Amino acid sequence: MKKYPKEFFGRCNNYVKDYFVRLDRKNPEKIYVDVAMSQPVAGEKVKVEIPELKKSLEGVTDAAGRFAGKITARNLRRWALDAPVLYDVKVTGGADTVTDRIGFRNIDIDATKILVNGKPVFMRCVSFHEEIPQRMGRAFSKADAEMLLGEARDLGVNMVRLAHYPQNEYTVRMAEEMGILLWEEIPIWQGIDFTSDSTLTKARGMLTEMIARDKNRCAVGFWGVANETRPSPQRNAFLKELLKTGRDADTTRLYTAAFDLVYFDPDRQIFTMDDSFTDNLDVVGVNKYMGRYHDWPLTPDKCVWDVTPNKPLIITEFGGEALYGQAGSENVKSSWSEDYQAKLYRDNLRMMENIPNLAGVSPWILFDFRSPFRFHPTNQEGWNRKWLVSDRGQRKKAGLLCTISITANVKVI
Repeated sequence: MKKYPKEFFGRCNNYVKDYFVRLDRKNPEKIYVDVAMSQPVAGEKVKVEIPELKKSLEGVTDAAGRFAGKITARNLRRWALDAPVLYDVKVTGGADTVTDRIGFRNIDIDATKILVNGKPVFMRCVSFHEEIPQRMGRAFSKADAEMLLGEARDLGVNMVRLAHYPQNEYTVRMAEEMGILLWEEIPIWQGIDFTSDSTLTKARGMLTEMIARDKNRCAVGFWGVANETRPSPQRNAFLKELLKTGRDADTTRLYTAAFDLVYFDPDRQIFTMDDSFTDNLDVVGVNKYMGRYHDWPLTPDKCVWDVTPNKPLIITEFGGEALYGQAGSENVKSSWSEDYQAKLYRDNLRMMENIPNLAGVSPWILFDFRSPFRFHPTNQEGWNRKWLVSDRGQRKKAGLLCTISITANVKVI
């Protein structure tokens, strides 16, 4: 019986385990390629092809079964919000071939601006949960993704914050086809145990898995590492470790987190925030429910912000609850009226005009969603009613207001 070397069996079972094909963060012509085979076998032939560009890259794996290189593509059409161009990409390793549809775009910052393909873009955003409220069930299918993203697109958005966890791949891929940027995040929220090694290990695992699945999806422009956490040495060290984990895996996207720490300083007569950790981020998000959980210290037109003034700032959550079809005083929170919610939006949008480094706005949230801790027997009945669209799909007055105001980059109508 003929004897075969161990390397033979390794190559027979060798397949393309992973690949990362992406545009340089700044350069519009440099495509970087990383391919990992399933076996740590040197000398395996690898080829990456982009037929429409008439570009290919060939080489062999190193002892770890990996190959890396770059392609110069001067005729590349970049994926853009108004023109979501995608290319067929073919990755061959040994006898295995994988194909994918991949878009190429640059995303970066310039002082307080977010740049997409080198040009400043205001992030007109909305958040949604992975839920179809009309059937009170999890969104999981291509049709579900089309419904959620279609409703968001009808508001005039160019970005969606996937709150507060990685959502299904249909949503991510469809956003890519529609030309919608995504803020994708892991559920690191409020008072978790930042001193626990096992918690850090779990968080690293979630971030690593999120990046591994979606790193080839150019619609994802932001990796979010936390939401509404409080400053402490332990929290800072924890989140710095997450940022290191993320940046070791991917440097082509912007790293961000959302905070709910902005307060009004009566001595300076401004809104400010004390959290040195923001220095580590590319973009800072702020959740602030003025007029709902926080009373106005001044009229909205007099409210001036001085929050991370040298970084792009996105208002990642604002708004208040209203029951669809309910009329009432626009000045009374307990009215739960569409009139109150609409005025709340007008006031907040007016305040946002006084934020000099404002780079985007994301109201909370697209649809009313199930929440078992919402006990009001008449107006909630187990639903969070902050959304712009009711659980039956009817658009509230605030939703109609946002359709115009978000498109106009926050100018009050």
